[in-house]
Amino acid sequence: MAQRDSGETSTPTDDELEKFAARTRRSLIMRLADWKDQRSWDEFYRTYWRLIYSVAMKAGLREDEAWDVVQETVLTIAKQSVKGMYDPERGSFKMWLWNITRWRINDQFRQRRKDTATDIISSESGKNEVLSDIPDTSGDEFTKMWDKEWQNNIMKAAIERVKMKVSPLQFQIFDYNVLRGMGAGEVRSKLGVSIAQVYLAKHRVGAVLRKEVAFIRAQEDEPNKK
Repeated sequence: MAQRDSGETSTPTDDELEKFAARTRRSLIMRLADWKDQRSWDEFYRTYWRLIYSVAMKAGLREDEAWDVVQETVLTIAKQSVKGMYDPERGSFKMWLWNITRWRINDQFRQRRKDTATDIISSESGKNEVLSDIPDTSGDEFTKMWDKEWQNNIMKAAIERVKMKVSPLQFQIFDYNVLRGMGAGEVRSKLGVSIAQVYLAKHRVGAVLRKEVAFIRAQEDEPNKK
């Protein structure tokens, strides 16, 4: 967790979030050790961890609580999938994931109250006040927040999926040329590759990225198909 000079906690950088996510992912994979098809669950985690984490933070949880929500949400999805509990006829995968995420968010608020030495403090007037109530995550405000974060997550999640499906060099070329906007000549000089390799990576990785964006968007209406 990042600290300012004054000791105040600051918002983590993208690099710090990636490190926290990798550590959480390793822990989660260990908990899924006896389950089949770990690669698919690893892919699932890489696709949705940022979305789940972001919504948990915006709901008012601390960073450590938000990471717990990420783990517990993925574990719940895994368990329910094994039991065949997801029925696409009853709603989209997007909303199924949202329901499980908000249940795990509420679990953290309940756990926070349980862990607190006392849920009640005395005000100066001597009256008792509850520290904080569990937010109503079923309301329209939180549903709209989920929709917004889902849209914000699409490109980042698609890029994470692309990284697993192309070579590191091809992705690096695509990253510099397309995502960072470097010219082909500059990429050639920086990475020691040919102009042909730059254009080939742009074409191939771009095609994979479009496919992954389409896959994630499809989850708004259809079941999660690997």
